Amino acid sequence: MKYLSFVLISFLIISSCRNEPSTVQLFNGENLDGWKMDVPAMDSLPNLNAPFLVRDGNLVSLGEPRGHLITDSIYKNYRLTAEYRFVGEPGNCGVLVHASTPRALFKMFPQSIEVQMEHTNAGDFWAIMEDITCDNMEDRRGPQDTWGITAGKNRRIMNLTDGSEHELGQWNTMVIECLNDAIKVWVNGDLVNYGYHATASSGHIAIQAEGAEVEFKKLELQPITALSN
Repeated sequence: MKYLSFVLISFLIISSCRNEPSTVQLFNGENLDGWKMDVPAMDSLPNLNAPFLVRDGNLVSLGEPRGHLITDSIYKNYRLTAEYRFVGEPGNCGVLVHASTPRALFKMFPQSIEVQMEHTNAGDFWAIMEDITCDNMEDRRGPQDTWGITAGKNRRIMNLTDGSEHELGQWNTMVIECLNDAIKVWVNGDLVNYGYHATASSGHIAIQAEGAEVEFKKLELQPITALSN
């Protein structure tokens, strides 16, 4: 009995000493602590209403003026869960991962890989001065000689499914897993995209204001251990 007690106590001590990664709440439900805004129009018109705010416990992207809400911290190897819905009319928004140089494209978009949230297109990848490889690329991105990461190039890689999003006004759950140089995306439990050989594997995370009002009630990041894909 004493031996069993010793084994149990030892197991509990070892378990408690493990450096298990802890969940990070990117949005605290109260304010925009931990984020910074980059809204080009506000450079010359600082009195414009900011496009990001907190309302009724949700983080809201009003859509205009256009810009980005960017995490202060840099992240690598994680699973990000976003619960979101469009308010009113359907439209466009997105989550940018591995974001770095601000305003790298069109003097607006930070260098990154965008995971699209646009209604009916959730889960598309957009290359923004970074790139990623997917299976069946010509079917999903067009002829190879049109691909690129700059203006005028085919930067969109279409997702794998149709019909994964809920009806307008309902909450959707998007999970984005960034592990080493791979990115996987689920929408409401469906695997909607998978890419690999990404040209970046760490960076800031950004939320877009891109013309439509979107509410986020959850932005939760779970660090994961880097493994070989």
